[in-house]
Amino acid sequence: MQMMNKEFGGQVSATDGREDGIYNIDVDCQCLLFKTLSKTQSVLLTHGDHVVKVADTFKVIATSNDMIAAIGNDSKKMYGVQFHPEVNLTEHGIEMLKSFLYDVVGLSGVYTITCREQECIKYIRDKVGQNKVLVLLSGGVDSTVCAALLRRALDRKQVIAVHIDNGFMRLKESEQVMKSLNALGLDVKAVNATFDFKNGTTILPDLHVANRTRISPPLCETSNPEEKRKIIGDVFVKTADKFLKTLNLSSEEVFLAQGTLRPDLIESASRLASSNADIIKTHHNDSKLIRELRDKGRVIEPLQEFHKDEVRRLGMDLGLSESIVYRHPFPGPGLAIRILCGDEPFIDKDFSETQVVVKIVVEYNDMVLKSHALLNRIENATSENERKMLREISSKQKMAATLLPIKSVGVQGDKRSYSYVVGISCTDPEPMWEDLLYLARIIPRVCHNVNRVCYIAGPPVVYQVLDITHTYLNVQVIDLLKTADHVVNKILAECPISVRKVSQMPVVLIPVHFDRDVAYRYPSCQRSVVIRPFITEDFMTGVPALPGKHIPSTLVLKMMAAAQEIPGISRVLYDLTPKPPGTTEWE
Repeated sequence: MQMMNKEFGGQVSATDGREDGIYNIDVDCQCLLFKTLSKTQSVLLTHGDHVVKVADTFKVIATSNDMIAAIGNDSKKMYGVQFHPEVNLTEHGIEMLKSFLYDVVGLSGVYTITCREQECIKYIRDKVGQNKVLVLLSGGVDSTVCAALLRRALDRKQVIAVHIDNGFMRLKESEQVMKSLNALGLDVKAVNATFDFKNGTTILPDLHVANRTRISPPLCETSNPEEKRKIIGDVFVKTADKFLKTLNLSSEEVFLAQGTLRPDLIESASRLASSNADIIKTHHNDSKLIRELRDKGRVIEPLQEFHKDEVRRLGMDLGLSESIVYRHPFPGPGLAIRILCGDEPFIDKDFSETQVVVKIVVEYNDMVLKSHALLNRIENATSENERKMLREISSKQKMAATLLPIKSVGVQGDKRSYSYVVGISCTDPEPMWEDLLYLARIIPRVCHNVNRVCYIAGPPVVYQVLDITHTYLNVQVIDLLKTADHVVNKILAECPISVRKVSQMPVVLIPVHFDRDVAYRYPSCQRSVVIRPFITEDFMTGVPALPGKHIPSTLVLKMMAAAQEIPGISRVLYDLTPKPPGTTEWE
């Protein structure tokens, strides 16, 4: 929209106010894009630049408060929108795209997933020829569909299927993966590389000397999430090379096949997706060594133009079982990126002020009555109706907001954010979930240095958390998360309907020990568990599973209570953050 407007003589400018999150906009129902829709539409906006002068030949076809949200020129058949119609968070985005493709462009809609399957098979055959292909299988839908395509396109002897256990799999996950993959008729070999991964390193830029590199610490001593991902990605390649040598094969003789999807490349800022994108997180299948192999033409990625929902439809067409196709995604780095590591709290210079601001949001009614000096922070980022809602919420139940001294990965303004987490506790044994969800949307908008908001089960948090528990990827820590993950997922499995509704459910270990009176100098020695049931179709955006709406609240309380019983666990949290601003995974 901005490019179109500028090219035809309009103006675009950066302004102080951002729009990040789900907003209601007003659309022109006479416009072809919106002809089947109601005047008010819920959409995802993520921008800081605005159209401040509309091009002469264009008209405004949608607005967000006083901002221009869409422009159009009917005679030129040109339309631009400021929001994201392609994601689930834009409620009727698919209808808008259909109107554009069929009513404006005049497409026929005869292209099908079968056409894409045939294209994938042709791509594999043209690329591989008579060579061999190594495919690394995690047991997830992406790598399994990739392997199924290889089997359909190539001779069985050409495909070498390997499952690498990196030591960060779920409890007994590797055995289950091998069983399900072999049942498909794939001759899968298992490689236990636990030691190699925990002690793995990679080459990183030297932050102090330009054009110099350094060797990273081993993974078991690394806390930076990007470095963890890069190490794991590189060790996967090194392990694959080592395995090929046992078969008397060189990596130069064998192609590497991966189930890389379009979102993986976008979030990794791969050149295959964009030359200008910001890195949200480096996927293990787009590490430095993978990119070097790709440059040499040695990587096969038949699914690189697919999104998760398309891969699932393709998997069903290929005859894969529903249990594999709809298995919850589990990241290649596994539990390694579901454990927040470190030995120092994250307390930046803005910590104290941010703590005050989030307290004002959660206790807004009382703060208005007291005429708090920082109320303008909330007023500048919210509408009158939103502030009215904050007053109603804060007058219904007693809540406390706690800024945690840890960082999690998020995405704000289409850029990677790496900052604070807010926890909200309350006096009631079960919170008003809808109200908490509302706060989780408002707080990151008011505080751009917050990208995640969680409910903290149990009584209100009294003591400010100013320290963290020393945490790295050692056996004790990994086993603690394996136990929590197993306990929580076992309870979710009791409700098959909820399993299907929830697209993914990371269980995260954070180095936070609550309820410590620092005056008594109790050491920080416990950790806390976060449950993140997430609902999405496009796997680029999504919403937290809301207890009482998407999944039973009794099931959620049961999961949290079971995790709380595990020795060494301080508190259990429930992540209520949509994406954006909070990514599905915490790292």
